[in-house]
Amino acid sequence: LSKEEEATVGKDDLEVRREDQDKINKFSRLHQREMLLEEELKGKAKDKEDLEEISNELELADEDEKVPYKLGDAFIMLPLPEVQELLSKSTSKIEDKVSATEEKLSNIRDEMNTLKIDLYGRFGKSINLET
Repeated sequence: LSKEEEATVGKDDLEVRREDQDKINKFSRLHQREMLLEEELKGKAKDKEDLEEISNELELADEDEKVPYKLGDAFIMLPLPEVQELLSKSTSKIEDKVSATEEKLSNIRDEMNTLKIDLYGRFGKSINLET
């Protein structure tokens, strides 16, 4: 919007309609979901980093050596190649989860941007949707 349009918008149309309130509420819910997904993504990235670090450490271990592997709440001794395979599978699962979470996050941000455009078009500077 131009500055003139921003000045006129909001003075005449300050009434918040039901559909406007629904959009504002939807934006708020999406913003909360975005923040939760970002936290989830940080956790998954940390898990992936930890698995990669463990994999790098295991490359230095002896092939015949049995190493502890955490399964649930317990550690079991497994041959090194088997542990490396399990770590590889865990890493790829986390990568898949990260990709799915990033896709959800992208969709949420797209929807939020659409709502921002609609709401700023209606209310101009009278509303603040910056997160």
